[in-house]
Amino acid sequence: MRSRTLAARRANPVELSVFQNLFHSIAEEMGAALRRSAFSPNIKERRDYSCAVFDGEGNVIAMGDHMPVHLGSMPMSVRAAVDSLALGPGDVALLNDPFAGGTHLPDVTMVEGVFRGRERQPMFYVATRAHHSDIGGTFPGSMGLCREIYQEGLRIPPVKLARRGEMDADVLRMVLANVRTPVEREGDLTAQLGACRIGSRRLVELVEKYGAARVERNMRDLLDYSERFLRAELAKLPSGTFSAEDFLDDDGVSDGPIRIAVTLRIDAKRRRAEVDFTGTDPEVKGSVNAVYAITYSAVFYTFRCLLADDAPATAGLLRPIKLVAPERTVVNAGPPAAVAGGNVETSQRIVDVLLRALAQAAPGRVPAASSGTMNNLSVGGVDPRSGRPFAYYETIAGGMGARPTADGLSGVHTHMTNSLNTPIEALEYAYPFRVRAYGYREGSGGKGKFRGGDGLVREIELLTESQVTLLADRRRRGPYGLAGGEPGAAGKGLLIEAKGRTETLPGKCTFRVGPGDAVRIETPGGGGWGAPERD
Repeated sequence: MRSRTLAARRANPVELSVFQNLFHSIAEEMGAALRRSAFSPNIKERRDYSCAVFDGEGNVIAMGDHMPVHLGSMPMSVRAAVDSLALGPGDVALLNDPFAGGTHLPDVTMVEGVFRGRERQPMFYVATRAHHSDIGGTFPGSMGLCREIYQEGLRIPPVKLARRGEMDADVLRMVLANVRTPVEREGDLTAQLGACRIGSRRLVELVEKYGAARVERNMRDLLDYSERFLRAELAKLPSGTFSAEDFLDDDGVSDGPIRIAVTLRIDAKRRRAEVDFTGTDPEVKGSVNAVYAITYSAVFYTFRCLLADDAPATAGLLRPIKLVAPERTVVNAGPPAAVAGGNVETSQRIVDVLLRALAQAAPGRVPAASSGTMNNLSVGGVDPRSGRPFAYYETIAGGMGARPTADGLSGVHTHMTNSLNTPIEALEYAYPFRVRAYGYREGSGGKGKFRGGDGLVREIELLTESQVTLLADRRRRGPYGLAGGEPGAAGKGLLIEAKGRTETLPGKCTFRVGPGDAVRIETPGGGGWGAPERD
């Protein structure tokens, strides 16, 4: 009798797979709705957004195939919204505060509770996060070389953007008054709101079809299943302590390198691990400080990479992992530190360090370092075609690190970013630009038994006076190789003036350009894997 009772409580694998895909499909549909209704090329073309579904406790149960840096940290934004606001039916929270579960100010998050019938507590939450190409601040694009968060743009704590299904016009007006491109921002915010509504509607339909008890049971089972999945992988690794370090070039204010160190302690017998960033450098003056949510997100992503593609990415995944991130370091910054680059640059280096440590435990499973930078390029000014301000933001792809069994891919976004590059046609249509070169940076991948992927070359001519900001890394040392593979080529930036003069740009800088001047970005290649055996 007892064995039958235990068996009855065991999750039905077929049903669990059905519900896993149902929840995932809702997150994906939310993303599709956001992409199709957004105004900005940054969301429509680059797909710099993420959507996820959470249970009534705020645990993530499904993520869209979107941006890892968004998704791993989004549960903390949901928690901040739930703790700060009483979300009733039709209420939607708006926030971007990096010190309340956010990442950096341009990443704006919306959270909506999903209610069943007349119940007062939500059964689910849905959330969308999108990178807005301007959120105010000192520099167009809101990704400049700042020294404190107040210079980086409008910082929004959890507030209600919608109440009982109606937009709060006062909150919206306050946001739009603090950005350079209010029409585009309103369009993107409305698209995010619509995506939340889609997710809410689909979850209500799911409960109506299958019943609340069955849905809740499968949500719990998915969380437990993710935990078992990762524990099983940890059991396959050798027990021990594995340490690694890597460096950011600088913070854009001071010149010295910034150390990120990690110690990975694996206990295979007890099927758990500790990730300890003790030894990492303190907060810096520039904007490459990462908040705790970023570091958590990078750890989530790295351990998710150990699992099969069909493993559910839920909150249960990190139950076996203990994270130690000392406060007031570049991996756990506090206010009023500037953090715009922590989301895009430091997150990549955290992954590089984690993979370098993990490669010691699983040498046949971990690739060499990928480009390790998002090569953030922001441009702002007044578009002569319309007479209105514009703000352009883009991350430019690089080379993927070579794998233990294959070459790395060329010209792709890797690790914490999963966006696309803006097509030339869309770029020239939306902005006063002319693209003069766009292609692979041949030979930039590191040599090895398997070669690293090549980076990209992107050269853009500005057709009007503009403010340009570059926030990039891997300019002084290329991405590392593994198992005897050579490093990939470091990145490079050039200012090509209309009068013919060419200047090499630092990785982090801001400057004015005139009509006819051009900016050329050459992104890093990936590291090689294994000792070179061929050309």
